[in-house]
Amino acid sequence: MSSHIESERLSNSLAELDQLTNWERRPRGDMRVDLEPMRDLAHRLGDPHNSFRIVHVAGTKGKGSTCALIEAGLVRAGFSVGRYASPHVMHITERVSIDGRPVGEERLADALGAALAAFKDARREATDGQGATWFDILTVSALLIFSLEGVEWAVLETGLGGRWDSTNIVQSDVAVITNIDLEHTEILGKTRAAIAFEKAGIIKRGATVVTLLPEADEAGAVVSARAEELGSVVRRPTVSADATIEQRNVAVAGAVLDVLGKMGVMTKGASAMSEPLGEQLLDPSTIEAARLPGRLEKLAVNVTSPGDNAKVNVVLDGAHVPFNLAAVLSDLSQDEKYRAPCIAVMSIAEDKDAAGLLSTMTRHDISIIFTTAGARSRSPEQLKTIADTLGLLSMVMLDPLEAYQEALAGATESGAWVLVTGSLYLVGIIRAA
Repeated sequence: MSSHIESERLSNSLAELDQLTNWERRPRGDMRVDLEPMRDLAHRLGDPHNSFRIVHVAGTKGKGSTCALIEAGLVRAGFSVGRYASPHVMHITERVSIDGRPVGEERLADALGAALAAFKDARREATDGQGATWFDILTVSALLIFSLEGVEWAVLETGLGGRWDSTNIVQSDVAVITNIDLEHTEILGKTRAAIAFEKAGIIKRGATVVTLLPEADEAGAVVSARAEELGSVVRRPTVSADATIEQRNVAVAGAVLDVLGKMGVMTKGASAMSEPLGEQLLDPSTIEAARLPGRLEKLAVNVTSPGDNAKVNVVLDGAHVPFNLAAVLSDLSQDEKYRAPCIAVMSIAEDKDAAGLLSTMTRHDISIIFTTAGARSRSPEQLKTIADTLGLLSMVMLDPLEAYQEALAGATESGAWVLVTGSLYLVGIIRAA
């Protein structure tokens, strides 16, 4: 799915890394339950994560966009900031940003080289680091880059869960838990409370917790209990019941900046007076700068058809959990442009809740073109069978780019808009084109 990597050194490092255990592509049932491999590797590289302050973010959805907003606010306040994210949409360097921009390929190659060398030393000496995963090595590489670049703050997004996630060797000033819904239940637990327990594992003694989960909610109660055990204060920003995804993310990021301001973190910069950090840093231009590819990304695409030139409204969103897709569709339906019928181009990975995702779509006027995006895609024919039973109009086109062209042509004819969804991999393929 990645676009072409120019650097031979980076290609070689990634090929070597791919031969190691890759949690992101393994059967998901056998997740390890300790952080020792990660601690060993970090220690061999000089414990890079101890050289900057940290905001740590977990949650089922909205982590990536919330991290990007916190990063943008800190950059606006005059700090040098690192952000670690997953997965990537177009290119692996998107996972490691400095001041809002992905690091260069050579920079990532250097850090991966150092992390792989530490891993080989651990294997030779048979220490804990020999059990490191693909994600461990990428994570420690990111921490090393942040340390070498001298960032003052890092915003770290957990990969999966929280308690045993590779990122969880750090001490953070603020722990964020965006929301909790059922995902990766085979690893994280079958209830929202069980998943909340895993995600609350990122809370450190005395850190402030920022969450939108209400105290009365089963997951929110777990977070509150864990915070209390650790002497951590919980901040819950208020958002209206009909707030959009972006408004929720901005409320959380704003609350994080407010917390830092109350901790005495002041803006830096030659021109203005120094003042405590706060949500005022998230003005419209900062919010705009923090938009991520493939997250509610709106385009107007020119479609040239015989004898006429039309614009089709296209939305790219990698939603792959029913409650997230429901939120995306509800947000869009508030905008006049997206009240027309929709043609969706969709691929769903085998480990996702296809029936749940498709049921969500029955509440809207949507027809679907099912396609494939990579080896983990569920068969489009199977998806069509589910759609048929739900009464959704659909067809199958195996090639994702042909499916997208077909959707654009159909939309031009009928005045519909186009949604590409169900998989960030699919969004990456369409974006690259």
